[in-house]
Amino acid sequence: MPEISEVRYARSGDGIDIAYQIIGNGPTDFVFASGFISHLDLIWEVPPIAARYAKLAELGRGIVFDKRGTGLSDRTLGFGSVADRMDDIRAVMDAAGVQQAALFGVSEGGPLALTFAATYPDRVTKLALRGTFARVMWAPDYTIGADAEQTEELLQTVAKNWGTGRALRWIMSDAPDDAVAILARYERSACTPQMAEEILRRNSEIDVRDVLHAINVPTLVMHNTGDPVANVKWGRYLAEHIPGARYIEAESDVHASWTSPGDFPFELHEFLTGEAQSPDLDRMLATVLFTDIVSSTERTAKLGDQAWREVLDNHDRVARSEVDRFRGRLVNTTGDGVLATFDGPARAIGCAQAIGKGVRQLGVAVRAGLHTGEIELRGKDITGLGVVISRRICDLAGEGELLTSRTVKELVTGSGFTFADRGSHALKGVPDDWQLFAVEA
Repeated sequence: MPEISEVRYARSGDGIDIAYQIIGNGPTDFVFASGFISHLDLIWEVPPIAARYAKLAELGRGIVFDKRGTGLSDRTLGFGSVADRMDDIRAVMDAAGVQQAALFGVSEGGPLALTFAATYPDRVTKLALRGTFARVMWAPDYTIGADAEQTEELLQTVAKNWGTGRALRWIMSDAPDDAVAILARYERSACTPQMAEEILRRNSEIDVRDVLHAINVPTLVMHNTGDPVANVKWGRYLAEHIPGARYIEAESDVHASWTSPGDFPFELHEFLTGEAQSPDLDRMLATVLFTDIVSSTERTAKLGDQAWREVLDNHDRVARSEVDRFRGRLVNTTGDGVLATFDGPARAIGCAQAIGKGVRQLGVAVRAGLHTGEIELRGKDITGLGVVISRRICDLAGEGELLTSRTVKELVTGSGFTFADRGSHALKGVPDDWQLFAVEA
């Protein structure tokens, strides 16, 4: 048994309690984002799972945690978007007093680790991924692009069998018959049938493909050729689209092994414990917000310069206050609007809506544009294609309208926002057509 701490709790940004534990005491700090379900008390009572975590502890000092909805963490349905769940990593790192660490994401933990690494490159030394994906549709034959009917069939099958031990044998396909009773207890303890179905449903909605190009930390991608849960094509896609990623493919037909729980390749240990390269801290993933007062020229002519200046001053006061409240960074004011960045798209949407509501009391209306993409830091200013795209989206918004890119919409799936499709548009100076969506009040 490795050295382990007592289970503690961290409060995520949206008020969810996340259970975490420290395992091992080596010199390398890492965070392990597990797949599907876990239970920090029971992982040490199920032999193959305990062996897997003991092997993890050999990598250094690790933070392991039960993701929201499972184990000892909050068991709420409607448990948040990818961006919300990604913030659980930040919460446990902050609670454990770890400023910088390597990330190891497995299965559904992979997209969370990917998004965190792109958003907080200053807090991530390295990124390791195994048996994971950027986009997936669950189906009985595990093929890419399966239809909704197949996905629903799988979800119902998992929910029907949950608590019997047969559901997890889908993941641990090499588990023997006498393991069913142990797995049944683990299933029942980790979550309910309804929650298991909800987790898999949310996983089928994950799409972080637009995040991959913004990863600029050393990355190792590992995948089994015959993985029955995560198709090997998904691992190859990650390696092809993450800049500089190293790829290892193993001849195996399991997703998570019962018989060989500590089969992490030597390359993983070497990768995580070796000397870290410094990430490029001038590039990162961010949600960029542009706002613009509608008909500002006409308003100036109507009110006069002095009165209009007072309106702008009050507008800026409202904007600064709301950006601070939603944990954003005000880059600058643009004369009749603002430019701000956020580490989560849900907070950016909330801020844009709050600014719009606040300035209506001043007798003005704003339009706003949002995009999540890579930006470059130039002192206190920001540049890059992500900034240009957000500006162009704002220009297309109508009075009182908040327009977003498809990337924003995908990242907040599960946060309760509703969107209206505004079709595809050419954005001046930006390649390709862009599908835009209006956030509905």
